[in-house]
Order: sequence, then structure tokens, then C-alpha cells
Amino acid sequence: MYSEKTSSKLIEIFLDLVRINSTSGDEKPVAEYIRAFLEKLDLKVSEDNANRDFNGNSGNIICKIGSGGTTALLAHMDTARPTIGVKPVVKDNRIQSDGNTILGVDNRAGIAVILYAIEKLIKQKYKIPDLTLAFTICEETSLAGSKNIDLPSIDTAFVFDSALRPGNFIARAYGAKRFKIEILGKASHSGISPEKGINSIQLTARALCNLKMGWIDKETTVNVGKIYGGESINVVPANTVIEGEVRSVNPDNINSALIDIENKFIDAANAFGGKIDFFSEWDFHPYELNKESKIYNQIVNALEYVGLKAIPAISPGGSDANILNSKGISTVNIGIGAQNPHSNSEFILLSDLQATAEIALKLISNIKD
Repeated sequence: MYSEKTSSKLIEIFLDLVRINSTSGDEKPVAEYIRAFLEKLDLKVSEDNANRDFNGNSGNIICKIGSGGTTALLAHMDTARPTIGVKPVVKDNRIQSDGNTILGVDNRAGIAVILYAIEKLIKQKYKIPDLTLAFTICEETSLAGSKNIDLPSIDTAFVFDSALRPGNFIARAYGAKRFKIEILGKASHSGISPEKGINSIQLTARALCNLKMGWIDKETTVNVGKIYGGESINVVPANTVIEGEVRSVNPDNINSALIDIENKFIDAANAFGGKIDFFSEWDFHPYELNKESKIYNQIVNALEYVGLKAIPAISPGGSDANILNSKGISTVNIGIGAQNPHSNSEFILLSDLQATAEIALKLISNIKD
């Protein structure tokens, strides 16, 4: 059974981390903290170039213990919103902010439990098996860290990032494809000769009115999140662009929905005499853990060992676990208890922080050299 008393060292590490502002693309301050922490333990730390395609100030931080082994523990270094001026409040059973900022449990808790577990084992002179620790960038925005990380020896990974409470783990996760449609009409003076134009905004509106959004079936969602176009109020708009996404646990459902979306815009374009250009690509792929797989049994055994009921869950959100699974690395996302994530009312129960740390300790101790 996990300890009812939360380690003061664990709380200290967590509070150190939440006080560091580090959003997507600006992970360097947290990266420097992690590097310094691990180097004090005489561990070798490297930084990759996962930020090479944009102006981020840090790559992923990677720490190979021994050869690096075949197992990795991961957490991401960015928060969804800034934590500038955060004032953590430690209450009887939880840690929260003063309500003026997010606390940053997502994912400072994930980082904290990994650092705490490694430090504790080293100070206890425990023979840590070969393994890799990785701390990724841009998880909250583009998943660029995990998309560009190179873990050649790794076949199993544990991501400490699910907002669900400890005991829960993501056994099945949605995937998402983003789409972009450029609607091509024809410009004309709106006062002198509007009949000579083809209004791309009106064409877009026709298509959108015929498009079902939100839940289109019990496991698939469609969303149009951005729309922009036109030049001036006295010009019939020649170009409009919309951007959106389709999510589902079933790739066939995603592709079918995209075909339907494209056809509705083609129909509207034909009705108005316009044209469309349609583009889509995977943002992240869905995954499902096999109940007979090694990783499924590893996480269930670890959760039960620390006294928690193992609860397989489905997640509609994307995470580094989606990307790693698509790369052929068996990966599970573990509940850390980031309650009300991304909001100013975000908090974590002290017992959840401790439980997650003990899950990390058990997973490390079960790694075979």
C-alpha cells in the first residue's frame, strides 16, 4: 500500500518545478532544472534537436542510465498556460494555486515523480537497471518533442501525464487527423457587379450548414476550429480557409468522416461555381494496448502492488503516448491526478502525488537488465 504520508522531498521538487514558467517552445528553464538535478546525481544528460524546425529554446532532455536499456520513463516540460506569478498553496490534503494562475500539475507532477524516484533509489544505493529518462517539449501544442525524439533501444515506455487519478491508465486512446480546406470563389466589386463574383464565404456557409459537428457517432468527433477569409467589405470574397480536426478511436471512422466533409464542400462548390482544395494529415494516431501484452501486465502489477485498483481507461486526448506507440514503442499513459487541468482551479491531492511516485519506483524496480 502506498504511503499515506507524502514525502517532503517530493513536495519540495514539485514546488520547485511549478514555480518555473515554461510553456511550449520555452522549455529551457525547466530543462535546466532537470539537467542540474540529474547531474548532481552523477548522471549523464543530453539534449536533442527536436526544436530544430521552429524557434523553441530547448530540445528534449534525455538521460541514459547505464546503456539506456529498453525501457523509458517520460514526462513533458511544457504547461498549457503560463505560470508566471504562481503562488502554490499547500493545504491539508492538496496543493493548489491561489486561483490567479494555473498550478501546472500537468505536467510538473510527472517530472517531479520521476526525479524523486531516481534520486531516492540512488541515495539508497539501489542498483538501478539500465533505463532512459526523457523529458519532452511541446506536448501541449504539437507533440513535436515525441515526434522528433530518437529512442533507438527503447521498446517499452511509461508516460506520466494522464490527468486521471492514480490507478487509471490509458489502455485505448483516440487519434486525430487535422484538415484544411481552401474555398476558391471569384472576386468582384460588391456594389457595382456582385453578380460577377463567387462568394467563397457564402459557399463555405452552405457546406458548414450541411456538416454535422461534435459527436457524429459514439466514438468520433468533428470540429471546425478556425475560419478566415475575405479582403475588404466592398469585395466579393474570393478565398476562405477553414481548419479543423476529426478524432476517433477507429482510423476508418476518421477517414470516412473526412471523405464526407470533402464531399459536402465539393457539393457546395459545384452549386456556386467555385472550387476547393482539401488537405488532411495525421496529428496523432490512435492506439490500444493488448491485454495480453507485457506492458499491460507491467502497469497493472505496479498499480496493484502499491495498493491501487488498476482501471483501464479511454482517452479522447492526444499525448506523447500516441506518438511513441505509432513509432512501435509499446507505451502507456499513467494517471497522475492533475485535477481541473489547464484551469486556475487545478490541484493535486498529496496522496495522489505520493501514489504516483511509488508507481514510478515500482516500475523502475521491476525493469530487468
